[in-house]
Amino acid sequence: MIRRLLSVVIVAALLLAAGAVSRAAALDAERTSVIAELRALTDSTRTAQMRTDHLEGAVEIAEADSADRAAVLEMRPAFLAEITALSAAMTAADGRVDVSTHRASALSVQQTVLAERHDPAVVAAATATVHALTAKVGEEVAVWRAGQFAGPGGPAWSSSGPDGYARVRAALDRVGGGGVGLYESSSCAGGTAPACANSNGYIKYRADIVDWSADRLNWAMAHELAHIYQFQVWGALNASAAYESMFGGDPEFLANCMAVVRGYPGSVGCDGDQQAWASGIWVGAVR
Repeated sequence: MIRRLLSVVIVAALLLAAGAVSRAAALDAERTSVIAELRALTDSTRTAQMRTDHLEGAVEIAEADSADRAAVLEMRPAFLAEITALSAAMTAADGRVDVSTHRASALSVQQTVLAERHDPAVVAAATATVHALTAKVGEEVAVWRAGQFAGPGGPAWSSSGPDGYARVRAALDRVGGGGVGLYESSSCAGGTAPACANSNGYIKYRADIVDWSADRLNWAMAHELAHIYQFQVWGALNASAAYESMFGGDPEFLANCMAVVRGYPGSVGCDGDQQAWASGIWVGAVR
């Protein structure tokens, strides 16, 4: 009886031990499964974060690139304006000066601007380069023009520039001196006189008179042109008793009266008789 009871107890113990072992194995398998799932979840989270970081980086790069492109595009209108000005300057220079080197430089700079996508400073530098080229072409054309009207002392102008020269030239043409040479010079009376006429038939002017009013400039050119006409009858003029009695033998006073006759009075007037006599000099008559 005892023996049977002991057998039962042993069998029960073995069954309990087997159950415990089976339960432990099941728990271990469950733990392994949970750990694997956790690892998979962790890997998935890490992958998602990496994808998010990548997308955020790509967006930042795209936004920066877009901003750079916008900045470059904002600079291009100014560059185009300078290119247009240079084109006009080179057209005006055609047949006068060689602009092939300037044109090649402009084309090179233009290609640089067309290729640039990110750095607005590159476009700004190119714009400044084209502006400088335009100024250079203008200077070369001005030198060419001055050479076309070179006077006894060199170019027709220096400090007064082409625009100043053009203004004085227009005044001289206006008062009847279209065929008379005109040159800038500081040599009139050692620089103290604003303008003077030469017996060889040309007029010189001091650079500052380009800023005179139109009326004063017209009078000055009419006065100097009067001297040119005086030189043409110089001998007869100085031998004239009427010239001596009416004008005191003063060619400056006579030139003022001759300018009045042409319709360009200065600060010194003259009466009707003096004007009538002075008008004869314009046609080569000394009475």
